[in-house]
Amino acid sequence: MLIHDDIYSWEGFGGVLRLASGKCRLRIFDLKKGGREGLAHLRPIIIIASDVGGSRMSVRSCCGHIASGVARKFNIKPDRMMFIEYYPQTVYGERQDHVIAEKYDLVDFNWHEDKAIQPKWRALKPPMLDLVKELVASSKQKADS
Repeated sequence: MLIHDDIYSWEGFGGVLRLASGKCRLRIFDLKKGGREGLAHLRPIIIIASDVGGSRMSVRSCCGHIASGVARKFNIKPDRMMFIEYYPQTVYGERQDHVIAEKYDLVDFNWHEDKAIQPKWRALKPPMLDLVKELVASSKQKADS
């Protein structure tokens, strides 16, 4: 079940200079809610972060900062959440004939106290990829209706 879908802003570092501040689209799903039957998940909270226009920093460059802030703001235990970066399909070229496929990257962190550090990226693979795509599609359908 989708429990949050909005723009998330982070302050960054450097005080008034706001170095590394930015924003992203943040979607949070809770697999324990919404009547999903079947397999129990060790990490039932799925965080999907994606870049938005107008942000000074990318999700990839600030993923640890974002994950730390989201865990704190939404009171999520780090060992119960899955942090995913989403990149939509991109088409480019003079005739729009080049395509970069959409991509879901799972990011694993080492947690030191309440800080996500040392990110490691890997491609999200089935069956979890299929579940995440299903969640994203169902949230779009609800938003469109």
